[in-house]
Amino acid sequence: MTAVACDVCPRACLLAPGATGACRARANVEGHIRPTGYGRVTSLAIDPVEKKPLACWHGGCKVVSLGGYGCNLRCPWCQNHTISQAGERDVPWREFEPQDVVDLTLGAQRSDGRVVGIAYTYNEPLVCWEFVRDTAMLARGAGLLNVLVTAGCVSGRVVREVAPLMDAVNIDLKSVRESTYRMLGGDLTTVQDAIRAFAAEPGCHVEVTTLVVPGVNDSREEINELSRWLAGVDSRIVLHVTRFFPAWRKRDCAPPPVQTVYELSDVARQNLPRVFTGNC
Repeated sequence: MTAVACDVCPRACLLAPGATGACRARANVEGHIRPTGYGRVTSLAIDPVEKKPLACWHGGCKVVSLGGYGCNLRCPWCQNHTISQAGERDVPWREFEPQDVVDLTLGAQRSDGRVVGIAYTYNEPLVCWEFVRDTAMLARGAGLLNVLVTAGCVSGRVVREVAPLMDAVNIDLKSVRESTYRMLGGDLTTVQDAIRAFAAEPGCHVEVTTLVVPGVNDSREEINELSRWLAGVDSRIVLHVTRFFPAWRKRDCAPPPVQTVYELSDVARQNLPRVFTGNC
């Protein structure tokens, strides 16, 4: 058997038989790229929708949130690095079938009527997009809503598979500088294409989060450019300007002053009507 290229993200990992990709959740299994992380859940909770964060969608409601392991980016400040930068041998997980997730959510809804659906979150859920698709299809058939929290650095094919099934998404837009995305192992254009595609999907509510990291993306010029670009896609997009805190490999940097986050939010409001601050 020969090496096979994975087409889920711009990394296009060329995997020899038995090899696992940079995301740690896909591998070459007998000559085919398979989502080896399919259904392997590391994190499970019932969260307010505001925690995703979704500021302008079903306020006061809750979602069953689940995540697996793996991510195709390497953000040094990742708050969830214990699962996003983990593989199958690095973190405990429990295997779920899509119907298991739907049944669990319906049970949670019977106990608390504020539960409206499922959120695919915590790590990068789209490294195992097949599980997201399969679960979301069953959830929609059961009358549940679907929420996706993603960095959006995946191919158009993946977005086309999952976007029609989503009722709300929050996408991380880490910067509008290609150099920043290269540092993280991603691709700016791919993320921008994903934002455009989700925003164009009928019935899909879109919010975007930008984490303000000192020395990376904390200039007024960049936030102005970022918010202008989002407004050009769709002025209804909601933007969260969120304060960085030290984590993982980025612990030598203090959080930006709260006032800086407020000022950058004011810059963004010159272009977008709905801008919120986070971690302040």
